[in-house]
Amino acid sequence: MATIQDVARHAGVSRSTVSYALSGKRTISTETRERIEQAIRELGFTPNAGARALATSQTMVLGLLLQFHEDEFAPAMLQYVLPISMRARELGYDILMVTDPDGPSAIHRIADSGMVDGIVLLDVTAEDPRLEALRAVRKPGVLLGLARDTAGLDFVDLDFGEAARMLVDHLHERDHRELILIAPPHHVVERGGTYAWRFRDAAVERAARHGIQIHCYHGESRQPAIGESVNRILDAHPTATGLIVHNDATVAALPSILSERGVRVPEDLSVVSLYSRDFGEEFSLPYTAVDSAADELGRQAVSRLIGRVTDPVAAGPPIVRFVTPVLRDRGSTS
Repeated sequence: MATIQDVARHAGVSRSTVSYALSGKRTISTETRERIEQAIRELGFTPNAGARALATSQTMVLGLLLQFHEDEFAPAMLQYVLPISMRARELGYDILMVTDPDGPSAIHRIADSGMVDGIVLLDVTAEDPRLEALRAVRKPGVLLGLARDTAGLDFVDLDFGEAARMLVDHLHERDHRELILIAPPHHVVERGGTYAWRFRDAAVERAARHGIQIHCYHGESRQPAIGESVNRILDAHPTATGLIVHNDATVAALPSILSERGVRVPEDLSVVSLYSRDFGEEFSLPYTAVDSAADELGRQAVSRLIGRVTDPVAAGPPIVRFVTPVLRDRGSTS
C-alpha cells in the first residue's frame, strides 16, 4: 500500500508539500498540485480518512444535493452527476449524494455535523429554499443552476437564453418562417426551473425580431404522453417547417415518433435541440443541437467548490459564470 512518502518521492516534492496539498493548509502552485494529484492516481494512494479528518478538520467529501422527481426524466439529471463525481475523484474527494426532499434540513445535517467539506446543489429553482440554509452553514457551496438571488454564493450554468437565440438564428438563416418549440414539462416551470423560461422567452423574442411565427408548448416527460403530445402538436401546425425541442424526454423519443409518422428530417421537417454530447450518443440522436455542457458545468462547479474549500482567500468573491453555448451542426436542418 502506497504511503504519503511514496507520493512525495514519485512527485519529486517533500512529504510536507504533499501533506499541505491534501490538507489545504498552505497554497500550493498549480503545477506542483497537478504532479501530486498525478502521483496519487498512479500509486493508488488513499489517505486514512479518520486520521486526515482529525488532523485537518477536512473529510475530503463533498455533499451533492439533488432530487429524482417521479414526473421528470432521470437520465437528464444523471448526465450532470457523472462529471461531478469524476472531477471530485480526480481531485481526491468523494461524493455523498443526498436526496432528502427536505433540502434545508439535509444541508444543516451534513454541514453542521462535519460530514462534508462543501456542498453542490443540483436542480436549483428560482426561489430555492435550500439557499438560505446554505448561506447559514459554515461550509462553502456552489449552485449548478440559476436562482433569482445568488448573493454570497458561487454558481455556474449554461447561458440558456443565448442557446435559444443561436438555434432560432440557425433556422432563420435557412429561411424558416414558422416554428414549433417544445419546452420542458409544465411541472418544471411550476417548481421554478429558470432554465425553462430563460430559453423559451429568448426564443420567442428572437423569433419576433426575425418576423418568425413560433408556437410554444410544454412537452411531457413520460410515454405514452410524449408521443401523444408530439403528434397533437405537429397535427395542429402542418405548415411549420422547423421544430425546436428543449425537452430531454421528448427529444430522446423523437426519432421513433417521426419515423412512425413518416416524417423525414430534414426533408420534411428541420429539427434542432439542446442536449449534451453523451446524451445524444446514448439515445442515438441525429439532430443539430446546442451542447448543454453538462460535463463542463459539473467539472467547473466542483473545481470552484474545492478551490474555495482549500483556499477561501485565493478563491475571492462569489462568481457568476455562464458557460457559452456551442452549436453542433449535424445536418438536421434544410
